[in-house]
Amino acid sequence: MKSTSSSYSRGYLIALTATALWSTTGILISYISRTYALPSLVLAFWRDLFVAFGMIVGLAIFSRARFHLPRIHWGFLAVYGLTLAIFNTAWTFSVQYNGAAVATVLAFSSPAITAILSRLVFREEFSRVKILSIVLTSVGVILVSGAIDPSMWKLNPLGIIFGLLTGLFFAIYNLEGTHASNLGIDSWTALLYSFGAAAVFLFFFNLGADLWMGKAPLSDLPWLGASLDGWGWLFFLGVAPTLGGFGLYTLSLRYLSPTVTSLIATAEPGLTVIWAYLLFGELLTAPQLIGSLILFAGVVLLRLGEKPNPAEITEMP
Repeated sequence: MKSTSSSYSRGYLIALTATALWSTTGILISYISRTYALPSLVLAFWRDLFVAFGMIVGLAIFSRARFHLPRIHWGFLAVYGLTLAIFNTAWTFSVQYNGAAVATVLAFSSPAITAILSRLVFREEFSRVKILSIVLTSVGVILVSGAIDPSMWKLNPLGIIFGLLTGLFFAIYNLEGTHASNLGIDSWTALLYSFGAAAVFLFFFNLGADLWMGKAPLSDLPWLGASLDGWGWLFFLGVAPTLGGFGLYTLSLRYLSPTVTSLIATAEPGLTVIWAYLLFGELLTAPQLIGSLILFAGVVLLRLGEKPNPAEITEMP
């Protein structure tokens, strides 16, 4: 392994590209949910399943060697997938209980949680630049999401729990991605098996939810029926922004620390607002514009102020 400034820059660019792709998922999920009234857990299941399917097709065509996963890593990838499934589930219910704005703020508690866990697990340095970047991006997320409006914070205990679980499990996902890289597991191999495992877990989550609510088991999975448009949008959500975003984000963990990648990902709400303006003409409010600028300032500060070191970046052969 070698640590270089160029590999740090490469990882930074990869993480930014992943965040740009991710920033379209909220718009797509909102459109699919409004248009087809698709239950959230059902959407999460098909999304993860289509990601796994897209990976299978892609690797079968371009790199069959990446299907190989040593048996010693099977348990870890199952846990990796469980983390992803719980993260998706927690996010779904956080939006349900809190609304999108507050759910976004609670979800982006993940950079601070990631920094703390990285310090405990990987002995990552806690520099002043990282602390300032965490503060700036947190303020930016609050402004962009509209959470400065007191009426948005009519929370209940379950809402707070699910919101914080979203941030916690995204932080754990970051650390597991770094651990996968340290184990020498290829980024795309890790993505295939983690999303495959997540789809299996979400299948059982849907089954459990149906039984809990007294529905016929798995009766909601074929919700879209013969709607080709609905299935098309759902498939596009899985194989484009989700697969591309998670794939590149996982790849960036080969070059950057979990804290740095997590902080870069906080630019997502600001980019989502920009996409909403470009695609649907939705105008930015003054707080959203200010928040977006603060978000991007925090990310730029991180790039300019952080000096790469062996603990921060590792370029694998």
